[in-house]
Amino acid sequence: MRTFDYIIVGQGLAGTLLGYFLEKSGKRILFVDNGYKTAASTVAAGIFNPITGRRFVKSWMIDTLFPFAKETYAEIEREINQQIFYPNHIIRALFNHVEENHWLMRSDLPENLPYVEPKEDYGRYKGRIQEPYSYMELRNAGRADILGLIQAFRKKWLSLGRLVEEQLNYELLDIRKEGVFYKDLMAPTMIFCEGYMARENPHFSYLNYNPTKGELLLVKIPNVDFRKMLKHKLYIVPFGDDIYWVGATNDWNNIDDIPTAENRKYLEDRLQSFLKVPFEVLEHKAAVRPTVKDRRPYLGLHPKYPQLAIFNGLGTKGASLGPYWAQHFSDFLCGHSEIDSQVDIQRIKSK
Repeated sequence: MRTFDYIIVGQGLAGTLLGYFLEKSGKRILFVDNGYKTAASTVAAGIFNPITGRRFVKSWMIDTLFPFAKETYAEIEREINQQIFYPNHIIRALFNHVEENHWLMRSDLPENLPYVEPKEDYGRYKGRIQEPYSYMELRNAGRADILGLIQAFRKKWLSLGRLVEEQLNYELLDIRKEGVFYKDLMAPTMIFCEGYMARENPHFSYLNYNPTKGELLLVKIPNVDFRKMLKHKLYIVPFGDDIYWVGATNDWNNIDDIPTAENRKYLEDRLQSFLKVPFEVLEHKAAVRPTVKDRRPYLGLHPKYPQLAIFNGLGTKGASLGPYWAQHFSDFLCGHSEIDSQVDIQRIKSK
């Protein structure tokens, strides 16, 4: 029997960050992961957007989450010798005078000023896109290379024998007072970081999941060298070497990871409607985001079996939410703090 302090099920963004902080605390961890190549973590753009939505609302806990995330990614970059965080600005199109007036009012609020670029500049987009009614620019934004992060740690943990590549069989879990037994593995606590598939987990299926399918394109736009991220009729996010992430769609009804011809056409047509230069579609991908109904992550212990825990529900803002809440949950598991009531699964009553 191989024993560990924690067995983490799922090595997406949530599981990777939690494992990173638990290892920093001296804990011995093991992953069980099926290598799900279309998981949301592997196709996400990893955008840090400080002010979002039609009402231009500052993202929840942004003043705490962003600095912590940037510091965490900087630490990880030093460890894996690979760039993960890419600071950047976001250009956002405004399509009428109502949007412009509302933005002008919101941009003057003191709490928003650190994220407002007072000297907006289209940069290299000028003349290459259909210009909207007006536009705004956000600073202190950026993106995280989530796939690069996951792959780097996967390679490390595989080399150390700390990752078992298989689909967990819930029926083989043996939950005892001293911990959780699975085949030849044992740990006092098993932590589920399964993304949207957590709704199939018999122990945590009672939580209020609201998964969202998204489809996106990876396109090549030669010789334009767009530097900033653009939110027009779609997001255009520079990935380097003339490659851009373009998306995404939202579908709450068809919860699968199968790209559809209908949405590929929708994305291509929409991109072509405002981009004035040629582009080539390299890949069309789909994934399901682990969103939840109240848009707050899920952290906590099972109400009946405290040997089981969950860290999930990072949703569309996982790149910025993940580091802070992974550290927070690691501190709780190590006995250093209590779980913030805003994210504790105790807010959802078990049946």
